[in-house]
Amino acid sequence: MTKVSFFSKLQKQKKLQLVQPSEELCKAYLEKSEKSLNSAKATFGIGSYEDAVALAYYSMYYVVLALLFKIGVKCENHTAAIILLEQIFDINNELIQKAKTERVDKQYYVDFSVTKEEVNATIKTTELFNTNLSNFIDTLNKPQKDKFQQKAIKMLS
Repeated sequence: MTKVSFFSKLQKQKKLQLVQPSEELCKAYLEKSEKSLNSAKATFGIGSYEDAVALAYYSMYYVVLALLFKIGVKCENHTAAIILLEQIFDINNELIQKAKTERVDKQYYVDFSVTKEEVNATIKTTELFNTNLSNFIDTLNKPQKDKFQQKAIKMLS
């Protein structure tokens, strides 16, 4: 399936929509991201490594949703949100894509193990990703925001 038909399918299902940009939803998802990261650290601290991996991924995902809502894109599909990060904003999505794969492997399959060191590295990567993306959100000026909105409109109309 091509990206265009994938996006079209999601739009028909109302899982990918152009909406009014929302600073409130942007802020809410940034807060949700911070809570997930704090939960990842707490679950890591008690040795629940698989859950820490999942929470770290969700922390990254929520920052991506915050960015999308900032320009007026509502996305309820993880794969699409990750693709849009690169397609609209030209931001490398390898870190979040890897985190998503790790989350799926650790959450759904019993034959994958995870070490304390791997989870610690995942949390550090999440902190870096979130900081970089949050800084990107904070420094978006109106002309940049307008440019990304137009790119999203062109891509999703």
